[in-house]
Amino acid sequence: MLALRLTRGAHPFVLCGRLLVAAASAGTGFLMLSALSHALAHPGAAGALLRLAWCVVPLTATVYFAVAMARNDPATRPREGLSSVGLGPAALAGLAAASTALSSLLGSVVALLFFLHLRGDLTGLPFDGAAAGMLAADQPLPLAAVLTLLAIVPAVASLATAVALRPRAGRPAPTAPRTEPPTPLPVPSGLPWGVALLATGLAVESWAAGGTSRDGGVPLPGGVESGALGGVLGWLLTALGLALAGPGLTHLCGRVLQSAKPGAVRLLAGRGLQEEATRMGRPVGVVCAVASGALASATLYGAGTGTAPAGPLTALGGVLVAGCALATLLSAGVEARRSRASANAALLRLGAPASALRNAAALRAVTLIAVFVPLTWAVATLAAAPLRG
Repeated sequence: MLALRLTRGAHPFVLCGRLLVAAASAGTGFLMLSALSHALAHPGAAGALLRLAWCVVPLTATVYFAVAMARNDPATRPREGLSSVGLGPAALAGLAAASTALSSLLGSVVALLFFLHLRGDLTGLPFDGAAAGMLAADQPLPLAAVLTLLAIVPAVASLATAVALRPRAGRPAPTAPRTEPPTPLPVPSGLPWGVALLATGLAVESWAAGGTSRDGGVPLPGGVESGALGGVLGWLLTALGLALAGPGLTHLCGRVLQSAKPGAVRLLAGRGLQEEATRMGRPVGVVCAVASGALASATLYGAGTGTAPAGPLTALGGVLVAGCALATLLSAGVEARRSRASANAALLRLGAPASALRNAAALRAVTLIAVFVPLTWAVATLAAAPLRG
């Protein structure tokens, strides 16, 4: 009940984020129900299990977005006086998990209603039964399987939120924002692992390049027959590597900006990138991973490749993953701007021109674009090589 009250009284930005979490949960639930309907229409087919396995990708994106929105919710941060009424860090993490479960459960209910409406089980509205053939309307739905699939997103999202926000031993919970970061700022520890996973993924893709259409491979969603399992696994490793290497690359960008006798704008931009390396670097890395996958898919499904065009469910999954990644990056940007508000106000009181702060923000964005766009294009080009058949 307290989680519901906090949800109703939250900031409009937080409410918008929770509605987006519900929308992402609805899309993921609909994809899993569609995989179930395909299994009902084609019993014993291996493609049904593969379709359900590919739902792990939008499921992961939805959970990642839900955890990011819960972490950026001001109501989940420990504050003075809350522990005395029983709302310590552990209780706040539980409330955040409950709020995430409510948002995801709302999306699962919407997914079920939309799925039944397109099947023709719910009538009286426009487009009822419009996808009856694709969703196996002639087959009865197993209630236990439907409820199990719809419960996956709320359960996994709430559990991931509780684990991400749990109080850690030996690390006291902050009660007020930190005004002065330590000097020098430490380099995020995920860069070596990210580079190693990126190199491993590219090596796996190169190894799988000769075993695509000639060896049959494992069919991909949308009827694609030219992608081998090794190529898919290699791309997943490269995507994880980009996500892990993002904070370290962002920190290095800030260090480069501060080198070679920097001016005030470069100092502000470089320091900002180093301070926000973890908060901004990981979402940027995830967006780059999604963008590289989109470019590789565009090469795969492009004209003249002989590959069947992507179906509506494949397009829905791609839009869902890309939307969650971009929304997470936008949320991180808003939170980073909010965290710098006090420091920017202090600089303005000291006489710093507002244009210098704007130029520093623009320089941070341009630097990240200049580093991550070529990296994304290179990874996408190498990822698409084994999928061209």
